Amino acid sequence: MAQNEVHSERSSKFLKDLGIYAIGNLGSKIITFAMVAVYTHYISKSDMGYYDLCLTILFLIIPFVTLQLRDGAFRFLLETDDGKQRSKIITFVYRTLIYGTAVSLVASLLLALFTSIDYVWYCFVLLIVMSFYEVVTQVARGLGRNVDFVAAGIISSFGIGVFSILFVVVLPWGIAGIFIANILARVVALAYLEVRLKIVATYFKTDVDIKQVAHDLIKYSLPLLPGALCWWLTGSSDRWFINHFVGLEANGVYAVAFRFNSIILILATIFYQAWQETAILQYNSPDRDKFFSRVFNSYIGVLAILLTVYSFSLKIFYPVIVSSNYQESVYYLYPMGIAAVIFSLSAFFDMGYQCAKDTVSTLPAIVVAAIVNIVCNLLLVKYIGVYGAIATSIITYLVLFLWRLHDMKRYFKLSFYRNTAIAVLLIPLGAIPFRFIDSWWLSLLYMVVASALALMAIPKETLHEMKTKILLKMRLSK
Repeated sequence: MAQNEVHSERSSKFLKDLGIYAIGNLGSKIITFAMVAVYTHYISKSDMGYYDLCLTILFLIIPFVTLQLRDGAFRFLLETDDGKQRSKIITFVYRTLIYGTAVSLVASLLLALFTSIDYVWYCFVLLIVMSFYEVVTQVARGLGRNVDFVAAGIISSFGIGVFSILFVVVLPWGIAGIFIANILARVVALAYLEVRLKIVATYFKTDVDIKQVAHDLIKYSLPLLPGALCWWLTGSSDRWFINHFVGLEANGVYAVAFRFNSIILILATIFYQAWQETAILQYNSPDRDKFFSRVFNSYIGVLAILLTVYSFSLKIFYPVIVSSNYQESVYYLYPMGIAAVIFSLSAFFDMGYQCAKDTVSTLPAIVVAAIVNIVCNLLLVKYIGVYGAIATSIITYLVLFLWRLHDMKRYFKLSFYRNTAIAVLLIPLGAIPFRFIDSWWLSLLYMVVASALALMAIPKETLHEMKTKILLKMRLSK
C-alpha cells in the first residue's frame, strides 16, 4: 500500500509539472506560431532566410557567452534550499553573464569597424538579452518558481506578438522590426522575473566567497560547451549548406517549415522540463528502472500520436495559414517531424548524465553525431537540396539515439514494452500517406486510425493515472 502511494504521489507530481509547463509553453508558443504566418506575408523569402541565418549564429554564440550556466544553475539550485548557497550560485552566474556581455561588446565593436555585416548591433543586443533570458529563467526554475518561469515565457511570446505587429505590420521595418520585437519582449520578461523573484536584490552579493561554487559549476557546465558547439553543427549547420548549395530563398522556405515543425519540439520540451525535475529527484529510488521504463514507453506512444495529428492537421490548413510563396514547404513537415521525434527520444536519455552529474560523458555521442551531420550534409544537400538536409537530420539523430540507448545502461536500464513496436513503426510509415494523400477527409481518417493504434503503446497504468487526474480536475472545477 505504501509503495502504491509513493507511485501515485510521484506520478501526480510529474503530471502536475507537465500541466504547468504545458500551459506556459503552449500558451506562449501559439503566439509565436501565429507570428510565423504573419512574417510570411510581410517578409520576403530572402530576408527571412537572412534573419534565420542571424539567429543560427546567435544560437551558436550564446553557450559561450553564458558558459552553459543555464544548465548548471538549474541543476545546483534545485538540490539546495540554503539561502547562502543560493547566493553563491546566483552571484557567480550573474558575474559570468556580465563578463560575457563585456567580451561580446568588444567583439561587436571590432565587427562594426572592420566588416559591413548588416544588423550587427541588433544582433549584439539580441544576443545579450537572449543570454540573460536563457539563464535567468532557469534560475527561476531552480528556485522552484515554476509558475513564474512559465509566466515569463508567456510574457515573452505575447510581447513578441504585440511588438511584431507594431514594428513589422504597422511600421513596416522588416527584419529590423523582428529584431526589435524579440529584444523588447525578452526585456519585459526579465523585468517581470526580477520584480516577482527579486533575484538580484535577494541573492546577488559582492562579498560572498564563490570559489568552491565556481569550481563545481564550471566542472559541471564547461564540458557542455563542446557539446553545445556540436549541437549547433548538428541542428543548425543545415541552413548554411542549404544557403550554399541551393540559395537564400530556399533557406527562407526551409526556415518557415522548421518553425512550424518546431511545435513538436516545443511540446517535447514541455515533457523534458517536467521529466528533468522528476528524473533528478527520483534517480535514487529503488524502483527507478521500472518507473523510467514506463515513462519512456508512454513517451514513444505520445510522440507518435503528436506527430500524426499535428502534421496531418497542419497540412489540411496550410494553404490558409501560409502565403503562397512558401507553400512548397508543406512537404517538408512530416519528414522534419520524424527528425524531431527521434531527437526528442534521444533527449530523454540526457537525464542519465544530468542525474549522475557526469556531463563529460555526453561528449563522445555528440561529437560523432556532429561529424555524421557534416558529412551527410556535404554528400546529400548538393544533390537533393532541402530534402538532403532533412535526411541528414534524421540520420544524425538516429545515430545519437542508438548511441545513448546503449550508453544509458551505465545509469539505468530500460525495458521496451511489446505494444511500443506499433508506435515505432507508425512514425516512419506515416510519411507515405502524408506525401500522397491530398483529400482532407482521408487525412482525417488516417489521423484517427493511426492515433488509435499509437494509443495502444501507452501503458495502461499511465492511461489510468491520466484519466483519474482529469476526472479529479473536472470534479473540483464544478
